[in-house]
Amino acid sequence: MDKKYDKLFESYTFNNGVKVKNRLVVAPLTVYDSGPNGELTDAARRFWHDRFKGFGMWIIPFTNVHPSGIGFESPNAFRDEDIVTLKEYAQISHEQGALGILQIAHSGIRADRSMTQGYDVLAPSDYPYSGARAMTDAEVREMVHSFAHAAELAIKAGLDGVEIHGANGWLIQQFVSATYNQRTDHWGGSFEKRLNFPMEIIDAIDEVRKKYNRPDFIVGYRFSPEEPGEYGLTMKETLGLVDHLLEKPLQYIHISLWNFYKKIRRGGDTHETRMEAFHKRINGKIPFIGVGDLFAEEDGLKAFNTGWADFLAVGGSVELNPHLVDMIKNGQEDQIQSKFDWSRMDEYRFTPAMLYGTLAGNAMFPPSVQTGLN
Repeated sequence: MDKKYDKLFESYTFNNGVKVKNRLVVAPLTVYDSGPNGELTDAARRFWHDRFKGFGMWIIPFTNVHPSGIGFESPNAFRDEDIVTLKEYAQISHEQGALGILQIAHSGIRADRSMTQGYDVLAPSDYPYSGARAMTDAEVREMVHSFAHAAELAIKAGLDGVEIHGANGWLIQQFVSATYNQRTDHWGGSFEKRLNFPMEIIDAIDEVRKKYNRPDFIVGYRFSPEEPGEYGLTMKETLGLVDHLLEKPLQYIHISLWNFYKKIRRGGDTHETRMEAFHKRINGKIPFIGVGDLFAEEDGLKAFNTGWADFLAVGGSVELNPHLVDMIKNGQEDQIQSKFDWSRMDEYRFTPAMLYGTLAGNAMFPPSVQTGLN
């Protein structure tokens, strides 16, 4: 391996004593392929098989904490029966030598009513456009418990931690955003009150850790930096969110970005990148995971060398290169693919939904080398 990659393979010890073998994280890749009860399918197993050997952590993508939050084919963590599937995810992770971190989430207004098992589509406030209704105070408190219960199931399944999904416009971000949260009770009104929902989720999960005497159980938090629209989140608000996160017993913070070098739009210095602004605000108090359109290994190395991130979450490169770390270690960087080639589609082992998304040009998936295809 070229010595220039050595920094990416340095270990890191979290503030709870857990050691991660390197700075490479498998981003939460949504494969849109789960059974009717969230179980792994053969297509998903085939995709994940030996997909991320050599990585330090695998963030297991969007896992539903409550039936009302299901928006697409995805794993579940709300019934005791779900432990069987969660154990299989833990096994897949540990067989490949990575810590398994379960991303726990709720779709909120973006839930699919045909999949919510008879539950209403729920939101912080009424949202007629999607048919979502405002949650009662009791329902919000019960949802906090649902996130904590999902963490409890993850512990019982042998997983190494959870990532609270407060990004990408899902329920937690909906509570933080004035666009979707017009409440005037404990859960909304001022910015401070809009933060009560995610902060109480973190506290409830920490209580679960204490209940099982598992200080080694990792808890991370993912966020998005800004939103469009008059009342959408600004950098000023999200930096305020980070300030609160730094006061909580978290092991890491993880940003969601389409581009690592994207600059601030509102609520900050528009000449500064979002990554740099958050890096300065965090100031080394907790590990920061960066991400953002880093398909080639040189792109990832360049991003890491900015010093703005302690870990890099890798998405598209993992999708296109099932043995990415081995290729870097064996000096095969010139063979690493950064675009989907339909003539080699069998190598990628995509699920049917991923293939369809690639064909349709969905930005969730890597671009294609073929003209007119993504």
